[in-house]
Amino acid sequence: MDHLGGIRLRRPVLSIDNAEPAGETGMSETKKKAAAVAEEEEELLEEPVSPAGRLFREPHFSCYIVCTLGVAEPVDLPAVRAGIEATLARHPRFCSIQVLDELDKSAKPMWVRTKVNLDDHIIVPDLGPTDTSADPEKAVEDYVSSLSTPSMPMDRSRPLWELHVLGFPTAEAAATVALRMHHSLGDGVSLLSLLIACTRRADDPDAIPALPSSAAGRRRREGPLHALPPRPPLAAGALALAAWALSYLVLAWHTVVDVVCFTLTAASLMGDARTVLKGDEGAEFRPRRFVNRTISLDDVKNIKNAVGCTVNDVLVGLSSAALSRYYFRRTGESEGKKNIKVRTALMVNLRPTPGLHELAKMMESGKNNGVKWGNRFGYMILPFHLAKHDDPLEYVRKATKVTRRKKSSMEAIFTYWSADMVVKLFGIKAAASLCYGMFSNTTLSFSNLAGPSEQILFCGNPIVYISPTSYGHPHALTMHWQSYMNTIKLALAVDETQFPDAHELLDDFTESMRLIREAASRGTDKAQDGP
Repeated sequence: MDHLGGIRLRRPVLSIDNAEPAGETGMSETKKKAAAVAEEEEELLEEPVSPAGRLFREPHFSCYIVCTLGVAEPVDLPAVRAGIEATLARHPRFCSIQVLDELDKSAKPMWVRTKVNLDDHIIVPDLGPTDTSADPEKAVEDYVSSLSTPSMPMDRSRPLWELHVLGFPTAEAAATVALRMHHSLGDGVSLLSLLIACTRRADDPDAIPALPSSAAGRRRREGPLHALPPRPPLAAGALALAAWALSYLVLAWHTVVDVVCFTLTAASLMGDARTVLKGDEGAEFRPRRFVNRTISLDDVKNIKNAVGCTVNDVLVGLSSAALSRYYFRRTGESEGKKNIKVRTALMVNLRPTPGLHELAKMMESGKNNGVKWGNRFGYMILPFHLAKHDDPLEYVRKATKVTRRKKSSMEAIFTYWSADMVVKLFGIKAAASLCYGMFSNTTLSFSNLAGPSEQILFCGNPIVYISPTSYGHPHALTMHWQSYMNTIKLALAVDETQFPDAHELLDDFTESMRLIREAASRGTDKAQDGP
């Protein structure tokens, strides 16, 4: 019997009750039972928690992901329970706990399978009809935000996930479901893909939905190296070969510059100035207010086409515009000649995300089946410029320039491998200290995830919106963009001591979107009219 972290784990013991008498048949049955027990024991073998997963066990980085789903119909609880039991609860991470051998000081935490009791994980709170009928939107916001308070911790003796069902209607949905997961279960991209793998298409309940990045079922190799042009043939001439070599030199130079800046930031030798956007020390221990707003994906695409950039460029530019409005309104400053810059810590997934069919098979079998899982990501520091521009499209143009520059760098790959080396050479405490320095010396967190373009069913319940966010890290402002069908949901997680006016910040995004959309429309009209 092992004693791990106060949890006693009993190994399966070979039992041959009711075995047949010794002989050829008896030995055959014994071997079969032994093989079955060996297979069961194999399933219970521990798996080490990844370095990034161990980082999320540290006090300054006890991070959680909260994904809120709006449901188009009243929630069918029996269907939800059956669906979760057949999918999410069978995933190796979602039916495991983290244990640590307290007798071995050098031991690392391990994932160990355990029995999942859905009554501990599916929660239907009784909020009372008065609060939910008077202001249902605020009731949902208050409850989901309360999940980030110290009074709502997760029990580490159980798998680290919960599903909260709020069965009353709001303006956007007939009911709301909130899935809370500890970040050590996986990175945001993997967890969103896993959630989508639990769903089915509304127009074909037997079909798994498709994500935009997996169109046509192809796996495309991405990253700065794969974006470089291939080497031209010698017959192309010296000029073409020189241009090809120069592209690698530019990549190397950008990487060196970004790595130096990242290292100085992590070592607290370079940091953002204190502004109304930057939280105080200890922000990671304070609760968050979760608010969201919906914008049109078609509007974003129209702006993208008008400027000649990507959807992500538009969202970065829109964020810069909204933060500029908020900053100058809160401070009352005029821009003058000041160059105000804040930086965001951008998490970059470095592992090819498993296909939805592979994830569905993983949950069906309850085994990894060779699918790589966990947290494997690097960081990239992305600057936001705060300014007042006469032309609203200038925010998008500047954002496009910044993001294109960042794409020509291996900063994220370097930060992942360097963090891995720090863990191996100096331990998880040193890596956590450097990571904390990177977060505390930047201003905010930013992410953008693509969801299904068609409506989906979650355990038979039609979904009208998906709104993921996170908490537990040192930033007072976290910004998540999530596309789904023909909309994009902006989700903000704010420290209310720093942002007491979170809904006014959402209004700044709405107004900035209106101004940029109208500017793009005027530019399109002029182009169509001609000179």
